[in-house]
Amino acid sequence: MRRRYGIRWTPRRAPRWAAAGAGLLLVAGLVVSPAPTGVAATLGPGGVDVDAATIPQLQDAMDRGKLTSVALTRFYLDRIRDVDRRLLHAVLATNPDALGQARASDARRAKGSLRGPLDGIPVLLKDNINTGGGLPTTAGSLALAKATPEDAFIVGKLNSGGAVLIGKANLSEWANFRSTQSSSGWSAVGGQTGNPYALDHNPCGSSSGSGAGVAADLATVAIGTETDGSIVCPSGANGIVGVKPTLGRVSRTGIVPISAAQDTAGPMTRNVTDAAVSLAAVQGADPADPPTQGLDNPPDYTRFLDAGALRGARIGVWRAGNTGLSNETDAIVDRTVDTLRERGATVADPADLEGIEDVGGPEFDALLCEFKHDLNAYLAATPGDHPRTLAELIAFNEANAAREMPFFGQELFEAAQATSGDLSDPACADPRRTATSLARQAIDRTLAQHDLDAIIAPTGSPAWPTDVINGDHFVLGTSTPAAVSGYPSITVPAGTAFGLPVGVSLIGPKASEPELFALAYAFEQATHIRKPPRLARSAPANDGIRPWPPRGAATTFSGPDGSPATSGAPAGPAVPGTRQPYGTTR
Repeated sequence: MRRRYGIRWTPRRAPRWAAAGAGLLLVAGLVVSPAPTGVAATLGPGGVDVDAATIPQLQDAMDRGKLTSVALTRFYLDRIRDVDRRLLHAVLATNPDALGQARASDARRAKGSLRGPLDGIPVLLKDNINTGGGLPTTAGSLALAKATPEDAFIVGKLNSGGAVLIGKANLSEWANFRSTQSSSGWSAVGGQTGNPYALDHNPCGSSSGSGAGVAADLATVAIGTETDGSIVCPSGANGIVGVKPTLGRVSRTGIVPISAAQDTAGPMTRNVTDAAVSLAAVQGADPADPPTQGLDNPPDYTRFLDAGALRGARIGVWRAGNTGLSNETDAIVDRTVDTLRERGATVADPADLEGIEDVGGPEFDALLCEFKHDLNAYLAATPGDHPRTLAELIAFNEANAAREMPFFGQELFEAAQATSGDLSDPACADPRRTATSLARQAIDRTLAQHDLDAIIAPTGSPAWPTDVINGDHFVLGTSTPAAVSGYPSITVPAGTAFGLPVGVSLIGPKASEPELFALAYAFEQATHIRKPPRLARSAPANDGIRPWPPRGAATTFSGPDGSPATSGAPAGPAVPGTRQPYGTTR
């Protein structure tokens, strides 16, 4: 991961969310596919390029009468019906009141009484974020099918800001903390989500549907969650921007937990501007979540966006452990460094994080204990007919193994259940203290040693062919330092390999989101790397090499509407690599 202290920048514009000075690009840029190998260019309502337009541009189009929230929402709902349910499986459920919320937003606009920058903007929520009103919250598990929670704190903020909650996104079941052999993007409720750049490749996780859904233009914004990598990895793998905020920037109340010591929610968007707008909309102090108290939350991050922010910045490159694993990723990092220097940044290369290799062991031990404690508390407090403890959840999975465990088991559940689940137990508290301290020391030491504003590293390698039988083939990931320290990180698109996106991540110290947004925006504006996905059957280098699932073993998943959805696109050979002890990202 990467850290950075404050930098100086010139605001790009005065704070303003309701309108953007520039008009919308009225050119074809959104490409969709009615079948895995067919591609057709499609514009949104009013001729708006929905894929390229920023939230301020969408607001401007609605202010000028070129677009309505109803038309935008209907456009996304149609894509979910026509594209997602046939090909991608990113969305578990759509909100039956989405068009009603959009109509209410249009009425507020007509009266000049908009509630905020997300008023009328369709937002997709990861399905471990509680929603009431008949919209399910399952964490991808059949065990929570009858849970009836109230809205999470951040859902209340989105509602009060006028956002249109378009639906719930598929995820790696239980945020990838059930099995050591899980396939990211698979859940018993939603089946396997694909990568929109190559449908037989993995979207990473655990915010899999959030990343794939935003990339494929199923919503303007998605809210994902991360314990270690679950926002930044699917953002990088799906060619979008992802923000893992400072711990405590965004409330966790009403989110299915892994660990309060690391969990956070954050925005996933197609551009840095939208991420800045969205973080401001969901952040804020929550009396029920003590870490959210005391942070200074800037009301408008867009005022920090400056295309010239790289000039004079000092950025370090974290190389150790991240090179030699993927030649394509190495080349993208090298080109990124060239861009930083061309734009006036001073680059320390390498600027490695000493001691970070010692974090994973104690982190894992702490997460097992914290998961048992936090999940038991969540289950006990959530209304509805469902398991009330981790032990009951394990029993539910065993009783429903054909549907819940057709490909992989629940080794992590069982390992967590074997802990005391007592946060005061030294077996739980000591590894947490060690992991957090080591992660912060590694980042802080590197920043100070090289006098850096930020540290940059590849977010991950290109997406691997999905393999539900053997699990993820994870080559590299750099999320752990920011995740364990509680510091912020932002991933932005940096290039492609075999048609698959690769991102780079910027990390700074606690509460450095304004500076990170400035650098991320400057890099985005210097490169304009992101291209819309083509929903291709496979990546060019892998197309037709071998089938997935294996021949004679086609797998039928449940689609988001409960209908069968068979996935059988060919995939390439498994990518060799290393595996974290808890799967991939969560």
